[in-house]
Amino acid sequence: QVRFVESGGGLVQPGGSLRLSCSVSAITFSIYDMSWYRQAPGKQRELVACITNHDREIYPDSVKGRFAISRDNAKRTVYLQMNSLKSQDTAVYYCHAHYAGAPSDWSYWGQGTQVTVSS
Repeated sequence: QVRFVESGGGLVQPGGSLRLSCSVSAITFSIYDMSWYRQAPGKQRELVACITNHDREIYPDSVKGRFAISRDNAKRTVYLQMNSLKSQDTAVYYCHAHYAGAPSDWSYWGQGTQVTVSS
């Protein structure tokens, strides 16, 4: 059974930093594209960062230059370094694993970790 262990969320002041971690078991981690999504109250879940299985990084404009995603395949872990945090970054952050296989895709979600940016 696929299991996610997410950590690193919490309360931080505007301008501060947090580092999220997500460890995943029971998948061939290295072949999966790994992403972080977030969902704020009353809003749709949105992509925050993605690192492909070839280490290509993808960011939306809203976090580009502030957030950095990385992965350690040996530790089966993906990280999200968040700097210069703003109140609008407040959300539940979800780890996501995706493999575009044939004929089926495999997609798994973590349970989420709360990030609150407030003074």
